[in-house]
Amino acid sequence: MLASLGMYDQPWLQQANDAIWAVLARQLRLLGVAAPGRLERTRTLGEIWLDPDLLLGQTCGYPLVTFLAGRVRMVATPCYDTPYTDGPDYRSVIVVRADGGPISLAGLRGARAAVNEATSNSGMNFLRAVVAPLARRGRFFSTVRYTGAHIASMAAVAAGEADVAAIDGVTFTLTARHRPDLVAGLRILTQSPSVPGLPLVTRPDAPDDLVATLRAALDGVIAEPTLAPARAALGLVGFAQVPPERYQAILDLEAEAARLGYPILG
Repeated sequence: MLASLGMYDQPWLQQANDAIWAVLARQLRLLGVAAPGRLERTRTLGEIWLDPDLLLGQTCGYPLVTFLAGRVRMVATPCYDTPYTDGPDYRSVIVVRADGGPISLAGLRGARAAVNEATSNSGMNFLRAVVAPLARRGRFFSTVRYTGAHIASMAAVAAGEADVAAIDGVTFTLTARHRPDLVAGLRILTQSPSVPGLPLVTRPDAPDDLVATLRAALDGVIAEPTLAPARAALGLVGFAQVPPERYQAILDLEAEAARLGYPILG
């Protein structure tokens, strides 16, 4: 069996995630599930999501509704307490440099964008959605640089190597809380629309009783008093059962950008 909580697992959050997993795994074993003793951090997220032994992982919503459609099964969507979340829903913040960045989205025309991943809802799809109405002949930015991670995108903007990035609101909040130095040179220009957040998933052929057991164990994580510090570190306040069709909102943003003549971020 394989488990990963890799979407919000920066070095300063790993201790909290390890504490969460230790309790979750223990509860799963008591319920008859052979849970792994530790979280997987050596393999890529793509490898983890598609592993036939996946017990529990977390994915971005854009992969969920595109190349992972039918290849994973949703379990629950975490709820985080941040200024950019509402229950299981979340949005991105559009950040620029604190000193001298533009004061409007229109001022970003011809700017250099930093994006974590081409398949990221928070970093790519949200950014495309907010600038699509301003694009001309399918273009808006002068360059788009893929950095590999939100933290790297923020660093690029702060260092003047890029002018703008869309950052997952949970990531931005937790970074500001634990590593304020990494956001000190940034300013929030605006926010994206809101869609359901990053779901926990399991393998596609997981039986209903396993999914029910996973959900019961997740509820136990919220109820466990000893996990209060770990939950606080992650901003984790609950888990919701989000109807899969609500994630269509992510594809709706993509379709609207295409309708406006801006199908590809650029």
